[in-house]
Amino acid sequence: MEIIALQEGNYVANSKKEFQLLTDGSNVSGLKMAIQPFVVITDNDVILLDFGLGFVNNGVPFIYEILRKNNIEPQQITKVLVSHLHKDHIEGIGYFENGNLVQNFPNATIYIQKREIDFALDQINNPSYVPEILNELENLPNVELLNADSGQITNEIFYEVSAGHTQFHQVFWIKADDEIVFYGADDLPQKIYWSMHVAYKTDFDGKRARESRKKWEQQAKDENWKVLFYHDMKEPILEFIEEEMKYVS
Repeated sequence: MEIIALQEGNYVANSKKEFQLLTDGSNVSGLKMAIQPFVVITDNDVILLDFGLGFVNNGVPFIYEILRKNNIEPQQITKVLVSHLHKDHIEGIGYFENGNLVQNFPNATIYIQKREIDFALDQINNPSYVPEILNELENLPNVELLNADSGQITNEIFYEVSAGHTQFHQVFWIKADDEIVFYGADDLPQKIYWSMHVAYKTDFDGKRARESRKKWEQQAKDENWKVLFYHDMKEPILEFIEEEMKYVS
């Protein structure tokens, strides 16, 4: 499998969940994080893991620019796996023009947990969400709603509702060519989360997320996973090889 981190940059998020790009000399307060969806290419699919932020530069979606820098055309994406619906993971689905959502990946099948949509729609005053996008999701012809707590999308793609960061947050495994790629999204956003063993109060169920991370770390060592960190500002991909770790740039 080929794995590509689509690095949108490092950002700081304020209390209103507004994201500002960090530049050299930036002196702003807030939560600092990378934003980086991933592409995983197998013999059967070109898979996008989450959408990233929805910035548009001169009429061109920012995620298009990053894909093309990595020699991928947007129409090559066949599947999009959505972990949860916070704006920094879903905004890149598209943009609004004359009140209509224009999809960035209209030909890809988008997999979203149905119960996560319902949960998000109940958070009407939560600045982490974009209600205009949420209201469109179930009506999109290329969205496939998942309802089970775990399951298999194809012979290569597996999912599980981890329910830590949000109530129906889901994680994914892609298994092909004797490799296992794991995407924990915001239940495992950075490598440091494995060393701190903290239950975060900002999560829907911080204790569950913490216990999941402990379980995944052992499985990653036992099964030599490649682990993807959506918010890690230094090391987006971690590979376990015979109980050793190495970073892949």
